[in-house]
Amino acid sequence: MKVKELRDLSDVELAKKIDDSKDELFKLRFQLATGQLDNPMKIKDVKRNIARLKTVETERKLGIR
Repeated sequence: MKVKELRDLSDVELAKKIDDSKDELFKLRFQLATGQLDNPMKIKDVKRNIARLKTVETERKLGIR
């Protein structure tokens, strides 16, 4: 998702997206460990998405935007 789209989400939706992304990352890591992951770059994308989500969350807590 784009940062602009993330900023339009409510606090509850943002927290839900973070939890979902963390679950997805766990599943991808598990697939990597068992040799079932087709695209290892997906892990990188999910990690970046989590970072974006947490950045927006921190901005809201600090009142930056």
